[in-house]
Amino acid sequence: MGGGNGQKAKMAREKNLEKSKGSKGSQLESNKKAMNIQCKICMQTFMCTTSEVKCREHAEAKHPKSDVTACFPHLKK
Repeated sequence: MGGGNGQKAKMAREKNLEKSKGSKGSQLESNKKAMNIQCKICMQTFMCTTSEVKCREHAEAKHPKSDVTACFPHLKK
């Protein structure tokens, strides 16, 4: 009929092993893709939805001697 407890445990282990193989690293990869704005001076990364104001705040606070466009070249006008 259904098998013993040993067989059920073995099937459960195999099922969980297959689940963990498919999802390993997917969250890490999606986070890396979302972090695509980077300060060119200190290499700090920012989310892709970060506003220009936040980028300017970072440049003024962390790199006051540098120009904003030196930190974030994508902000050139």
